[in-house]
Amino acid sequence: MTNPRSTAQIAGHPIHPMLIPFPVACFVLAFVSDIAFWRTSNDFWASASLWLLGIGLIMAALAAVVGVIDLMGDDRIRNLNDAWLHAGGNVIAVVIELYNWYSRYTGGTSAIIPTGLALSFVVVLILLFTGWKGWEMVYREHVGVSDVADLRR
Repeated sequence: MTNPRSTAQIAGHPIHPMLIPFPVACFVLAFVSDIAFWRTSNDFWASASLWLLGIGLIMAALAAVVGVIDLMGDDRIRNLNDAWLHAGGNVIAVVIELYNWYSRYTGGTSAIIPTGLALSFVVVLILLFTGWKGWEMVYREHVGVSDVADLRR
């Protein structure tokens, strides 16, 4: 039997894993810049966090669209509990970061300490969990892993 197949792909390479590093990096770096703002009160860090959250949300939306295409494209992926935990946790993380971004956009730096910092930290914890579940699908269930050996070596 073949491995569960990624529906959204380019030349046989799944797109979802190509996109997810961007929102993850942006959300983790937003947390880091929140800590820097907390420690220094320098507005640069507040601005950096706002931009990182915005870019992370845009990239998360792209990754989510591709992830849903993969989820709906193969029954075996839809039947994995890890797939639903991964997707659901990421939806929660994005909703939290959307609120986090909006509160900073409307409230300025006063929205960062302590609320924005706490929300960023919670999202980092959620991303650790959802990342674990995503890699469980790849390593244990071989989702998106090619069945064909590369004979060019």
